Amino acid sequence: VQLQASGGGLVQTGGFLRLSCTVSGFPFRGGAIGWFRQAPGKGREAVVHYSVSDATTHYADSVKGRFTISIDSAKRTVYLQMNNLKPEDTAVYFCATSRINYYSGNPTPPPVHDYNYGSKGTLVTVSS
Repeated sequence: VQLQASGGGLVQTGGFLRLSCTVSGFPFRGGAIGWFRQAPGKGREAVVHYSVSDATTHYADSVKGRFTISIDSAKRTVYLQMNNLKPEDTAVYFCATSRINYYSGNPTPPPVHDYNYGSKGTLVTVSS
């Protein structure tokens, strides 16, 4: 699986960005897709998990109501719309895929370590 995230940049508090991730080698017929982020000096955290089977989602509490994941399977692209950005959203953002069968009937998101990550993330910097 190859993943390439893009769309990061520098924005002011309250601003918005849309991240994109192109995916190859992933069948889009099951499993999960997720966005993750890693702030300087911190561990990787999940932003959102998305079920390819039935669009079940699980957002981190810190981004609920502000971030939205969407998928264009025909373009093999995953998006993350980020609104009302805050300085604490500053991080490198990665997209990732998992073959674990995550869906409404198995609603526990895959563990962070069970995802395949793209080698390159995209930096989001939110100024105060």
